[in-house]
Amino acid sequence: MLDVGQGHRIYVEQCGNPDGIPVVVLHGGPGGGCSPAMRRYFDPAVYRVILFDQRGCGRSRPHASVLENTTWHLVRDIERIRETMEVDRWIVFGGSWGATLALIYAQSHPDRVAYMVLRGVFLMTQAELRWFYGGGAAQFWPDVWERFVKPIPDCERGDLIAAYNERLFSGDLIVETRHARAWAAWENALASIENDGVTGESPADYARAFARLENHYFINGGFLESDGQILDNMDLIAQIPGTVVQGRYDMICPPHSAWRLTDRWPKAELKMIPSAGHALSEPGISAELVRVTNALRRQHKLLGL
Repeated sequence: MLDVGQGHRIYVEQCGNPDGIPVVVLHGGPGGGCSPAMRRYFDPAVYRVILFDQRGCGRSRPHASVLENTTWHLVRDIERIRETMEVDRWIVFGGSWGATLALIYAQSHPDRVAYMVLRGVFLMTQAELRWFYGGGAAQFWPDVWERFVKPIPDCERGDLIAAYNERLFSGDLIVETRHARAWAAWENALASIENDGVTGESPADYARAFARLENHYFINGGFLESDGQILDNMDLIAQIPGTVVQGRYDMICPPHSAWRLTDRWPKAELKMIPSAGHALSEPGISAELVRVTNALRRQHKLLGL
């Protein structure tokens, strides 16, 4: 556990070769937490893999807390981890919200990033939030959408992020947990191209942290200074090479964002996976990520790692 200040302690783990190519893994959500499965994309004989649970989720404490928990706190935490681990430069690997955070971190500390591997790009824009919480994805999943909006009165459905915010932070644990499970179920149902819309109930602790943190970040626009900030600042990382792996049928983070990102990123390669959705576990996405990390083994000296 690493004390990062403001009352937060974050869980950090390291695996693989302690003298290998350093890579930091940024999980999604916000609030998703890291998992052992995230190690599988790296050859342990070659890579020094650093994973951590972001503030408020997973094994980090305090659990489900949004106090002193913003994008900029997370960027500082990543730097704290890098310094603690005595890493000069590293590969940054992240998907979904992890891709968002990776881009913001790189734009804040471009000299510390040797390469970026991103998946399921989310740029933290109001257009993306409207797609997922304003009825866009609902056009493809009307049955699942009905379950998502059912707990909210008709008069509040014009702003579901705000409506859920009121309930996720009500102070009533039962109310918070019930709505957290409904929030998590909507996203989980759309994650994989193979999903039929049926999901089991998420564990209460996981769902509450996941939903509260996502909602907290989304209602605050990711704590960015302007909508579209990431794209507007792509000149800051124009010199950093990267690969973006995107599912063609991603319902959570549609491919348009990945397309716009790589259009402004001269050193990035976009790999569109034809029969895949959003999840890291999609076979085509997993295979491509492994191919990328295996290829980087042969390029690490050129990257200065």
